[in-house]
Amino acid sequence: MKLRINKTIIIILFFALGGFRSQAQRLEGSLDYFGFADNREYGASNRFSQTILGNRLSPEVGIALDSVNHFRVGFNALYEFGSKGINKVAPVIYCQNTKNNWNFYIGAFPRQNLIDDYPRPLFKDTLNYYRPNVEGMLWKFENQHGKETMWIDWTSRQTNTDRETFLFGLSGVANFGKFYFSHHGYMFHNAGPAIAIPGDNLQDNGGAILKLGVNLSKKTFLDSLNISAGSFTTLERTRGVTNLQTPTGLIIDAYAAYKKFSLSNSFYTGQKHNSIYGDQFYTANTYNRLDLGWQFINYLHVQGKFVATLHFADGAIDNQQAFTLRYHIASSKKLKAF
Repeated sequence: MKLRINKTIIIILFFALGGFRSQAQRLEGSLDYFGFADNREYGASNRFSQTILGNRLSPEVGIALDSVNHFRVGFNALYEFGSKGINKVAPVIYCQNTKNNWNFYIGAFPRQNLIDDYPRPLFKDTLNYYRPNVEGMLWKFENQHGKETMWIDWTSRQTNTDRETFLFGLSGVANFGKFYFSHHGYMFHNAGPAIAIPGDNLQDNGGAILKLGVNLSKKTFLDSLNISAGSFTTLERTRGVTNLQTPTGLIIDAYAAYKKFSLSNSFYTGQKHNSIYGDQFYTANTYNRLDLGWQFINYLHVQGKFVATLHFADGAIDNQQAFTLRYHIASSKKLKAF
């Protein structure tokens, strides 16, 4: 696949970066590789089975204008095994402002380490495979007492034929000793194209999870022990057709880890959900997910993990096996002033 880059943009970047160099800035660069093999056998519960095999490569280069402002450009390329070429290349272009406990991003930037902690009932894990970037803005505040993140992700720009769609959300955690309160929420806005489609209606779909938890990692021999429980609510409405629907249920999560091994369990009971971006198993009234993990590589810039999963839903048992490998390196170099 050939990548076409506008020559005007290259010239503008050349002179812009050349001007910043005279102030003795730093040249920054990073390389992220993400490989995945995810086998999903969901036939027992009549859900969508699939095997996802592929990898992503995302190089970035940019300038640290000072201790606060950073500018990055690059791309994120997906290749699924068995394809006849690169499946998709997404541009990475963003500015980052970091000051004290605040972070601000604007542009197209990786969701990794920013909003990749959303629970699966809200954001299915295939987003890590197929939509690794946020295209919009994000604000984040973090200190020893917790963190708060607010963001907007533009997923489709309106044209005569393309719909206007975007996501916006709020998430965070507040720590109170070994106890904590966490919240994750988002809303998906799905409007029509500029040329209206007869019978088409604007759609809102979102959800929120509010939980109280306790971190007992320092109270046991385990490296990590975390238990939490709370509510899961989705918001569903087709304007002019249906009223606002708010199905709700109880969700309980437990996670334990010792050395290279981990065990996690997530239990849900309540009303069925129709979350566009959420995991498909939450269309059941009762669902339990059990994960057995083995982090076989955790060294410097490389992390490799294998997870075997059992899904209990609708009186059936489905299974899943997922292997992921991530390699990340970053460096910077001071530029000499003219």
